[in-house]
Amino acid sequence: MFRLGVRTFATTARRAAETIAQMEAPNQYGIGVSKAQGIVKGLTGAIGNTPLIRLNHISDATGCEVLGKAEFMNPGGSIKDRAALYVVKDAEEKGLLKPGGTVVEGTAGNTGIGLAHVCRSKGYKLVIYMPNTQSQGKIDLLRLLGAEVYPVPAVAFDNPENYNHQAKRHADRLDNAVWTNQFDNIANRRAHIETTGPEIWHQTKGKVDAFTCATGTGGTLAGTTRYLKTVSDGKVKCYLADPPGSVLHSYIESGGKHVERSGSSITEGIGQGRVTDNLQPDIDLLDGSINISDEKSIEMVYRCLDEEGLYLGASSCLNVAAAKEVAEKLGRGHTVVTVLCDGAYRYADRLFSKKWLTEKSLIGAIPKHLEKYIVLP
Repeated sequence: MFRLGVRTFATTARRAAETIAQMEAPNQYGIGVSKAQGIVKGLTGAIGNTPLIRLNHISDATGCEVLGKAEFMNPGGSIKDRAALYVVKDAEEKGLLKPGGTVVEGTAGNTGIGLAHVCRSKGYKLVIYMPNTQSQGKIDLLRLLGAEVYPVPAVAFDNPENYNHQAKRHADRLDNAVWTNQFDNIANRRAHIETTGPEIWHQTKGKVDAFTCATGTGGTLAGTTRYLKTVSDGKVKCYLADPPGSVLHSYIESGGKHVERSGSSITEGIGQGRVTDNLQPDIDLLDGSINISDEKSIEMVYRCLDEEGLYLGASSCLNVAAAKEVAEKLGRGHTVVTVLCDGAYRYADRLFSKKWLTEKSLIGAIPKHLEKYIVLP
């Protein structure tokens, strides 16, 4: 009787194991990723380790593997979560920020949202200064996430009342507070040397030929370029993707002799009027720069939605347009990586509005068969 029970149990266990194997078979990749990730400790552990997505239509059209790093999958919805985590981490390591302290930053974009998430997770207060030209929706979101927000008049960087300078003065008035200074705090760059670059290298098994992305603070482009150049012994080609109104394209293409600025761009958070401290150490490593017009960026917003099912912001799609041009430049058989820095959710009222597109003279840039996505008045 006992032996029969043992045999029955063994048979049942074997059948259960076979059933589980059948259930798991279609998702071996996902199970492998899950085993590697394990359980992360708090929100900050979920920042980074984003997938690389093959952009099928662009890859097939160029004969290259064109891959986008899905940074919109970070907890705060953008690549700026990485920088936010590292500037806070750096302040902690240096003893500048202790439990119960305050983080202060001047930001009009995703860095503020990333900092809000990181600060709530770590128990810090957050103060944000931003130009009063920003939407009420952005201000409301930051306040919803627990930030104290000060919209101030939009003035040039060299004006002492610029929102960045006001943020620094606010931090200086407080005890146990730090101004994170995202543009010139090289902890931002370090985030991408230690996380984004290595992730791309290992995800592609070292088979990446080129990397391109736009830059605002300079952290992503500089840090990722530094890592990929170092690990590949200089073989990976790295290119800046630059919008109208930025001086960096002319600066790089002229070898640092010209800083020509013309026009303006619909993209947010990218393009620069100077070489930041984050970008400075690595700017000479770049192999070139690609200037992407707003027309190309907005067309790619609609193409990515229609062809790839990706709902991306204009800055992300500028990166995709640049990756396409790099792929065409290198020729078939190469692997080109870019950054899908955030989704279109925060920009939908403009990007898919007929009125806004008309005001910006961009409605003609959208192919006729994609006009069906212009669903807002």
